[in-house]
Amino acid sequence: MHSSIASYQWLLYIFTVISSLQVSAARFNIPRLSPTRGTILQNPEILSATISKDFQTFYYNQTLDHFNYRPESYSTFQQRYVINFKYWGGGAGADANAPIFVYLGAEESLDGDISVIGFLTDNAARFNALLVYIEHRYYGKSIPFGSRKEALKNASTLGYFNSAQAITDYAEILLYIKEKYNARHSPVIVIGGSYGGIFFEFPPPPLPVLAAWFRLKYPHAALGALASSAPILYFDDITPQNGYYSIVTRDFREASETCYETIMKSWAEIEKFASEPDGLSILSKKFRTCKPLKDSYELEDYLELVYADAAQYNQPPKYPVNMLCGGIDGAALGTDNDILSKIFAGVVASKGNKTCYVNPPINESETTVGYRWQTCSEMVMPIGIDNTTMFPPDPFELSNYIDDCKKLYGVSPRPHWVTTYYGGYDIKLILQRFASNIIFSNGLRDPYSSGGVLEDISESVIAIHTVNGSHCLDILRANQDSDPDWLVMQRKAEVEIIEGWISKYYDDLKAVQ
Repeated sequence: MHSSIASYQWLLYIFTVISSLQVSAARFNIPRLSPTRGTILQNPEILSATISKDFQTFYYNQTLDHFNYRPESYSTFQQRYVINFKYWGGGAGADANAPIFVYLGAEESLDGDISVIGFLTDNAARFNALLVYIEHRYYGKSIPFGSRKEALKNASTLGYFNSAQAITDYAEILLYIKEKYNARHSPVIVIGGSYGGIFFEFPPPPLPVLAAWFRLKYPHAALGALASSAPILYFDDITPQNGYYSIVTRDFREASETCYETIMKSWAEIEKFASEPDGLSILSKKFRTCKPLKDSYELEDYLELVYADAAQYNQPPKYPVNMLCGGIDGAALGTDNDILSKIFAGVVASKGNKTCYVNPPINESETTVGYRWQTCSEMVMPIGIDNTTMFPPDPFELSNYIDDCKKLYGVSPRPHWVTTYYGGYDIKLILQRFASNIIFSNGLRDPYSSGGVLEDISESVIAIHTVNGSHCLDILRANQDSDPDWLVMQRKAEVEIIEGWISKYYDDLKAVQ
């Protein structure tokens, strides 16, 4: 009986969250930060099954609350981590303390990341490195309170779900691994590729924001960090709110002026149809929606996310922005060449030929629910749209955002917490004499680069950016057939910087031994 009641309460909670997001006045369709795009992660179980046998899965008995001494703080849960020993030279007495490369998992199951994040495996042999992948608490198989249903039940159980707890989890596991494998003096390099907003139409991700924050908070646990596409400055209005969508606009305009102009004109056309009798029905048919449109905003939000997704992951060999604009511009040659037919042709070119678009059944995934909590507590990224982009103005209104989060969870977000705990303001002035050994890598076609570190802070806190790069492209698996020269050179520069850090570390180690 209790089980049935609990299941009903869980379903009711999921329904409440999703319904609230659909009618919310606040800007909740913030694009995700995932290094991976689209359908890559739609079936992580299948991906997991195809991963090499070189990857071994372990579980660590993790502390629930690292920062308090109440009896309940000492509760534990099983946190998953994966190790690849194939290339490792070993710890002390083997290959002179061979390095450890660590991937910090993000707001999703760890399974998909291992198969697509190539930076570790691509460079492991060169460094004789041990490879470690750690899953983020509350995701995948690393669930406190015995079940996902219980863990996500309310704000009381969700209260242990934050970045400070997560990076401390990573530190505990890393120190345990170093002790277990006699690798106390093996230098650790952490790699991450994003910690971002919510993207309901497109699958999940990982995180570079945490890699940088980990190095700053736990320098004794990691020698250095590669933070790929980390919008570390997109908090507390350090970056202009319209930064993200300004770059989306620029990407489309550079791809095709006519495509950009068609998109600009389409919003008024959508509103015009929506205001007419049976207009929403006509729009529903024209865009082959999965359910009849309730209002024009439903369609507009979907299109915003399609364009943002294409720009964020505008990677070789397909270049989604070019594909989308090819569909829009190509439709001008056909018989159905009105503005909205062109827009729909672009959607089909980008997303493929599907039975329906726009409002498909919502994937009630752990990421959808889990990351909503994270963005409603500490990860408040004020991404808005002003009147200088190709999109209709849609400013980020903090008061509305707070109200909606309070309705969902009964607690208010802390929009200033990230800059209080990790910093962000006057970053060069503060970090140039404090921080070391961090690479901030960005592709300037990535909309999130607007919140990234684009200039060197010191000799060892280095910004590497590429004009044609997109989101987290440098840490994805290398492809000799399609990777452009500039991407090969970017990765080469990152590896050489890391080699320099490790070489200096070994010199320092010899000096003190």
